[in-house]
Amino acid sequence: MRFSHNAKSIVFIATVLLISLLSPASILGASAKNPSEGTKLKESEIQSYVSDMQPGWNLGNTFDAMGEDETSWGNPRVTKELIQQIAKQGYKSIRIPITWDQRMGDGPDYKIDPAFMDRVEEVVNWSLDAGLYVMINLHHDSWIWVHQMGENRDEVFPRYQAAWTQIAHTFKDHSHKLMFESINEPRFNSGWGSEDQTHYVHLDELNTSFHKIVRESGSKNTDRPLVLPTLETNAGQERLDELYQTIVKLDDPNLIATVHYYGFWPFSVNIAGFTRFEEQTKKDITDTFDRAFDTLVSKGIPVILGEYGLLGFDKNTGTIEQGEKLKFFEFLTHYVQEKNITHMLWDNGQHFNRTNLKWNDQDFYELMRASWKTRSATAESDLIFIKKGEKVQDTSIKLELNGNKLTGTFVNRKKGEKLHKGKDYILSGNTLTLKANTLEKLTASGQYGDNAELTASFNKGADWTFDVILHDTPKLQSAAGSADSFAIPAAFNGDRLATMEAVYSDGTNAGPQNWTSYKEFGYAFTPSYQSNEIKLLENFFNEVNDGIVNLKFHFWSGEVLNYQITKNGDEVTGKVTSN
Repeated sequence: MRFSHNAKSIVFIATVLLISLLSPASILGASAKNPSEGTKLKESEIQSYVSDMQPGWNLGNTFDAMGEDETSWGNPRVTKELIQQIAKQGYKSIRIPITWDQRMGDGPDYKIDPAFMDRVEEVVNWSLDAGLYVMINLHHDSWIWVHQMGENRDEVFPRYQAAWTQIAHTFKDHSHKLMFESINEPRFNSGWGSEDQTHYVHLDELNTSFHKIVRESGSKNTDRPLVLPTLETNAGQERLDELYQTIVKLDDPNLIATVHYYGFWPFSVNIAGFTRFEEQTKKDITDTFDRAFDTLVSKGIPVILGEYGLLGFDKNTGTIEQGEKLKFFEFLTHYVQEKNITHMLWDNGQHFNRTNLKWNDQDFYELMRASWKTRSATAESDLIFIKKGEKVQDTSIKLELNGNKLTGTFVNRKKGEKLHKGKDYILSGNTLTLKANTLEKLTASGQYGDNAELTASFNKGADWTFDVILHDTPKLQSAAGSADSFAIPAAFNGDRLATMEAVYSDGTNAGPQNWTSYKEFGYAFTPSYQSNEIKLLENFFNEVNDGIVNLKFHFWSGEVLNYQITKNGDEVTGKVTSN
């Protein structure tokens, strides 16, 4: 139902009065004040439970894989040692995404394969034995079959109920540190972004049914913590409001809300020139979690950020430049924790290596680990470029100290050589200036590329690492190829590619996502520093018209190179053009 502005005001006042009597905030005794304003929430038991889960980790691309077994998406079989190592890394909770679709028989029983259920239970038990809180769910079932709820309710709804009836029965005697999540990223059409009112009705029906099945299954399920998602697990205001109404209606003190977050989309995939962690990306974080706090947490409903990361990681963790990536995660984890929201890192194998049980990016982990207790200092960049053949100058870099103090600067990670304040560097306020003589010594090899790492250490939080890079203007060459395999020979000369623009001769934007001239990194183009080329990918040419396209390559040093390609059917040629 829709209301006029005046009617909304009347309904709002009445709702506030009703909620003050019936809402979980009243039942659980939570304060409505914002912790970022200096007043912490008075935690209810369920909020304390969720707070104790901080931080969390996802066992992604394993039991949610849609192949024959848990290894079908490239990860090794889960071992007890892996689970124990996750706990040793400091994680307090684990989310185990599970796709049940191919493991279920036909209706009306929709029996789950007993061997698969036993395997899930084995890993759940390992996780509980390791002292972890555990969340299990229905995962990719959401878009494989549950999304058909509107047009195929007679099959979808009984199947959903059958799945949870069996899962609830299997785990009903397990510790309360095990929680159930009703459905992952629920949606009710084939795409994303819909807010049709019927979709909210479908989700409410699923969540309500899930709640009833679990509670009536007895034993420890009568008060087991249950996790309910918003539509698409998105933190838009209407979606939060709708979930809030469902939770109020269920009138159960052991319910938890969940949302997911993968950042401001242009930054998250490196498109439209959003190569840096800037104010718009930061504002998207604060707006998102302000909404979640104001709508749910402040009213006594705890929130779990069940997945978070950057969408560009689906292609490569290098899609977003290292320092910009680290600034994003430092600020995100800080702000989420300020809002009393527990976060669970999405990891499909790209972060914690499940073969050698080590982090693929130790700097990333060290910053994340530090952020659980304090803030880390960052800098405007982690790249210091020195151009070959030019007189080396002092280089100044602004630091984002976040309340910390610089305690020392060292050459290389192991801090083998300490730089001397005043001689090698100067710190003035939040500006770090590296002296020319120091940078000249560090790049004396004359070799292009990384010549040294400078580590800035602080009294709290993680170190910040600068790459000192000797470079010269990159050089591109003419090329010929096909739309499914075209690469521009490139001498990067120590430089790194940040982004690419593409426009037709008339100045209109070319290629996919033609609302912007800046193309998506890793989707339309990608550099290969090993093979010394810039690849224009098939995705790019699939949406490029025949004729001339002018390209502009932007490098992290500030260099910009122009290049022109001509497409004629599947044939593509390219040449360097003047800058």
